[in-house]
Amino acid sequence: MNKNNDWYKSLKRVLLKLREALISVLPVAAIVLILAATPLVELTSTEMWAFAVCAIFLIIGIGLFNLGADLAMTPMGEHIGGGLTKSKKIAVLLVVCFLMGVLITGAEPDLSVLAEQVSAVMNSTLLIVTVGVGVGLFLLIAVIKIIARKDLSSMLMFFYMALFALCAMLIESGKNDFIAMCFDSGGVTTGPITVPFIMALGVGIATTIGGKNSNGNSFGLVALCSIGPILAVTILSMTANDGLTYSEPTYTVASELSEFGAILLATCKEVVIALALIVAFFVILQLTILKLPKAKIIQIIIGIAYTFIGLVVFLTSVKVGFMPVGLKLGKELAENKTALILFGLTLGMVVVLAEPAIHVLNKQVEEVTGGSVTKKEMLIALCGGVGLAIALSMIRIIYEFSVLYYLIPGYLISLGLSFFVPKLYTAIAFDSGGVASGPLTSGFILPLAIGACSVLSPDGVLELAFGVVAMVAMIPLITIQALGFKAVMKEKARNRIIMKRILSSDDEQIIDFAWEADYGK
Repeated sequence: MNKNNDWYKSLKRVLLKLREALISVLPVAAIVLILAATPLVELTSTEMWAFAVCAIFLIIGIGLFNLGADLAMTPMGEHIGGGLTKSKKIAVLLVVCFLMGVLITGAEPDLSVLAEQVSAVMNSTLLIVTVGVGVGLFLLIAVIKIIARKDLSSMLMFFYMALFALCAMLIESGKNDFIAMCFDSGGVTTGPITVPFIMALGVGIATTIGGKNSNGNSFGLVALCSIGPILAVTILSMTANDGLTYSEPTYTVASELSEFGAILLATCKEVVIALALIVAFFVILQLTILKLPKAKIIQIIIGIAYTFIGLVVFLTSVKVGFMPVGLKLGKELAENKTALILFGLTLGMVVVLAEPAIHVLNKQVEEVTGGSVTKKEMLIALCGGVGLAIALSMIRIIYEFSVLYYLIPGYLISLGLSFFVPKLYTAIAFDSGGVASGPLTSGFILPLAIGACSVLSPDGVLELAFGVVAMVAMIPLITIQALGFKAVMKEKARNRIIMKRILSSDDEQIIDFAWEADYGK
């Protein structure tokens, strides 16, 4: 009876995750299929069926992956963070965090998608290793921040100043075409594998250390881990050869379907290698330091299996159906610039729902803030922000100007807002920026931008099409902090009303009010 009950609970959990994934992916698929029925674009019946079938498999992939993250990646992060902190072996904790940052990043699906799309101008393996080292170093810095209880805002200001100084050097060296790609590399690293692990690691360390701000102290790791790759890839770009030209991708639904078997095997190999490194490292920690009970290990093994299946299905669906359709939509919508901007706005508002890591973040935010920031508020702010980001990116492609015209004022506003909102909101906002730019952004929105740019400005694809991921990562920094600013203003207004009522009352009422506040009725 117990076994049957456990089986029923497992099935219920799987179905719940699949339902969440359905709600996430359905709006994106519906918008694309509705658009295909208009005169604006012409998709063949093969392309439409392939997209629809891949959307179904995408739902399965996201659902299984999210379940795997709950069962494996999140517990692994919490146990590594909490276990190593309890052992008081800080040096070991820092080394482990660096290595896990490198390994987890290597398993990130959206980084693989980005690396594949820039392979014409930069070695894919070198790019992934560079990004991994950047994440590892900044995860180490983020852990030191939690242990030393340092202020996140001041650290963000320092590192973004350093980043824009490096961008100036890149422009001076005549390699400004790489700037957009450098910023994109920061957005794609914090995705469905990295976010659950890093956030859980932060919670594990912060909870073990304790303190009155332990909950708020656990946020900010994703924010810092988004900066590391940008700095690392900017430095790498300075060593790139001059005269490189970006080659437009040639993938189509027909070509991808004809090579389906090869794509599936290659994806399986990528995911096996990535997860095997993480699992091997976790096994070493389990045998030497963690020593978790058998039941917990079995749960993690099951979670890793779900993660593997979910990632393979997700990535294969993106490569076969979503990337080619995104590229074609961009090319055809480029003929109608207004439609391109409006489609970008609409698509951005719903595509964020399909990002697996968003739901992990929203859940943890609601728990940590005790419901003062609800999942609904977070989703509305993120949907609006991402929609605006993609619409602005389409405008940039049409009028051909540098992404820095958006990024510099955008980061100035977001860092400026950090002076006026509680530190928790700043940490949540910068974490949200990294989380919003996931696999569908690099696997569908980026090909859309590349397609549009290949028609409107064929020689400027590297400079103009790339940067859309960076925009998606930046806009939530402003929208979420604006949400925090609104909450602060609302609280101040409420306090002023209370004080007015107190001051307008007679002395006896003031005494009664003070008595009730101190001793109760």
